[in-house]
Amino acid sequence: MTDVQKDAHIAADEHQKAQGSVLVDAVKTSLRLVPRQLNDELELAKLELGDKKSRVGGAAVFAAVAVVFLALLVIALVVAAIAGLGTVLPLWLSALIVSAALLVIIGISALVAYKKFKSLLPLVPEHAWRGVRHDLGIAKEGRDFDPAALDPEPLSREEKKAAKAEAEEAKAKGATERAAKDAEGGPKATAAELIKRTTARREHLLSLREELVSEADVKKQATYFLETAKTKAKDSVTQAAHGVVGQAVESVKERWKPLVIMAVSATACALLLRKLMKK
Repeated sequence: MTDVQKDAHIAADEHQKAQGSVLVDAVKTSLRLVPRQLNDELELAKLELGDKKSRVGGAAVFAAVAVVFLALLVIALVVAAIAGLGTVLPLWLSALIVSAALLVIIGISALVAYKKFKSLLPLVPEHAWRGVRHDLGIAKEGRDFDPAALDPEPLSREEKKAAKAEAEEAKAKGATERAAKDAEGGPKATAAELIKRTTARREHLLSLREELVSEADVKKQATYFLETAKTKAKDSVTQAAHGVVGQAVESVKERWKPLVIMAVSATACALLLRKLMKK
């Protein structure tokens, strides 16, 4: 193998290793950046929701003012109705009649609402939820699963209080852990900083994607491996040919004396035979 072929072979190996390292680095960088991007997007969503919450609070104030004035309007209309009836009836009797009418309307509305709401209980899809729990139990325990476990006995008042206290304790513990985690992360970024950071990271991820697509192109990789295989095959054939020629040259170098002696002897024998034939 000549020096040029060796250099080409080394360059091909280095190119292959460089492509592999580029792919690995791109994948590692993407896996590191994607979780950070999602985390910043979530933080930005929280900040935007907080901003919208404050704006909704301002709108709620005006809505509450409107509701108050609506209640005052209703009161004024009731007073007007009482005053109107007071022209033909005593004032106390007109007020009593209007109040009785309002009480009847409130009672009928409340009764209808109660019946409609009661017909919707439980609010969760009971049969579907039971089926999902049943399927999960079978997937977890197989035929050992007891469907009776889906209908537990109702808890007593003390057990309900204990379960509620346990849930509140778990909630407080989770809030404490989240606060400690947020404190470890340092001060939170503002919405402008998050937008700037996510935009820059998005551009980086886009460049990594283009790099991955370019490096992972099947046609490009197949062409590269085919060229590499051809180069290696050509080098092997050239090396084998050089080996055969070299062996022949070495064999001639080692046996040139006996061959020369044999050639000279054959020539002398031919000349003697020719002279003998002439005589």
